[in-house]
Amino acid sequence: MFSLIESFRSAIDSVRAHGFRSFLTTLGIIIGVASTIAVVSVIQGLSFSINKQFEGFGSNSISIRSHTPRSEGFKGKISRITDDDLNSIKRNASGIAFITPQLGSTVGGTNAIQYEGRQSFAQVAGSTHNYQNVQNIDLKLGRFISYSDNQTRRKVVVIGHKLIEDLELPKNPLGEFINFAGEWLKIIGVSEPKGSFFGFSQDNFAVLPYNTMKGLNGNLQRPDIFVQLQLKDIAQLETVKDRLTRILRREHRLSSDEENDFKIETPEQLTSGISAIIDTMTIVLGGIVSISLVVGGIGIMNIMLVSVTERTREIGICKAIGAKRHHILLQFLIEAIVLSLLGGVIGIILGYGLGLLASASIPGFPPANVPLWAIGLAFGFSAFVGILFGILPAAKAANLDPIDALRYE
Repeated sequence: MFSLIESFRSAIDSVRAHGFRSFLTTLGIIIGVASTIAVVSVIQGLSFSINKQFEGFGSNSISIRSHTPRSEGFKGKISRITDDDLNSIKRNASGIAFITPQLGSTVGGTNAIQYEGRQSFAQVAGSTHNYQNVQNIDLKLGRFISYSDNQTRRKVVVIGHKLIEDLELPKNPLGEFINFAGEWLKIIGVSEPKGSFFGFSQDNFAVLPYNTMKGLNGNLQRPDIFVQLQLKDIAQLETVKDRLTRILRREHRLSSDEENDFKIETPEQLTSGISAIIDTMTIVLGGIVSISLVVGGIGIMNIMLVSVTERTREIGICKAIGAKRHHILLQFLIEAIVLSLLGGVIGIILGYGLGLLASASIPGFPPANVPLWAIGLAFGFSAFVGILFGILPAAKAANLDPIDALRYE
C-alpha cells in the first residue's frame, strides 16, 4: 500500500513539474474523449426527448394503420383501414376505453388554412370526441368537438395554439371562421401549448368532426383511416392486440398463408424501433471519433518513453537502494494512467460543453444529455489507454540494469 501511495505521489509530482508537456501529452486523450462525449450527449439527448414525448401517448394506447405488403403492392393493390373495420372493432373487441378514427384531407393534396388573406399549413385531421382522450389534449379555450358535432356534420374546428400566431387570429379566436378546402369552419376550441419537438411544432394542428371531413373529401374513393384506441387495463394489451388481429384478418378476408395488410403498434414498439436506430448511431459515431483516443494513447507512450530516458539515472539510484522491479513498473504505469485519467476528466467536461453548444445551435433540437454509462465508459477507456500504452515504457524502466542506469549520461 505504501508503494502504491508513493507511486501516485511521484506521478502527480512529475505531471506538475512538467505541466505544459503533460497538457500536450494528454491533448489526444482530451480531444478523443471530448469528441465522443459530445456526439453521445447530442444523440442521447435526442433519444431522451423522443422517449419523453412518447410517454405522453400513454403505454396503454394502440394505433392501427394500413400496410400494403410488397407482394401485393407489385400487383397494384392498396390496403386500407375502413369504417367497416372500425365498426367491427367497436362491436367485437372488448377492453377498449376509447377509440377514434383519424382521416386526413384528400382535397387538393394540401392542408392550407386561410384567414383574412393569410395562409398557414397545418396537420389537419377529421376525428371524433374521443380524439381528445386518446391524444391527451388539454384545452386552453372553448370546448372540444362533440358527438353531436360529428353526427350532424357541423363545420366546426379545434385548433392548436400555433395557428393563432401564424394566421394572426385574435387572442381569443372562439367564434372566428377559418377556411379549409373551400369551406368555412367555426373555431370552437384552442389547445394548451405543448411546444416543439425536434424542430416540429406540436401545436400546429386542426381537428374537425370526422363526418365533416368525409363530406369535404367527397365519395370518389374509399377513405383510408388511421385508428387509435386506449385500453381499460394495460395488462390486457397482448390479448386485445391478438383480438384486433383476428377481427381485421376476418374483415379483410385474409387466408392463413397471407400476411397482414395492416399494422397494430404501441408506443413501446415505436420507441424501441427509434431507440435501436439511435443506439446504432451512438455506437458507430462514438466508435469513429474514439479512434482519436488511440492516437492520444500513442502520444502518452512516446512521452513516457522519453521520461524513462530522462530519468534513467534516477531509476538506477532507486534500484541501487533496494527498489524492486515491480516498484519501478508501478511508478511509471501509474504516471501513464494519471495522465490518461486527467485527459479523460478534461475531455468529459469539454465534451459536455460542446454537446450543449451543438444542441443549442440547432433550432428546436432537444438539449444534450450525458448518461452515467457514457461517463463511466470514458473513464474506463481512458484508464485502459493509460495501461495499454504505459505498460511498454514502464516495463522498459523496470528492466533497466542498475549499473548501466547509474552510468547513463
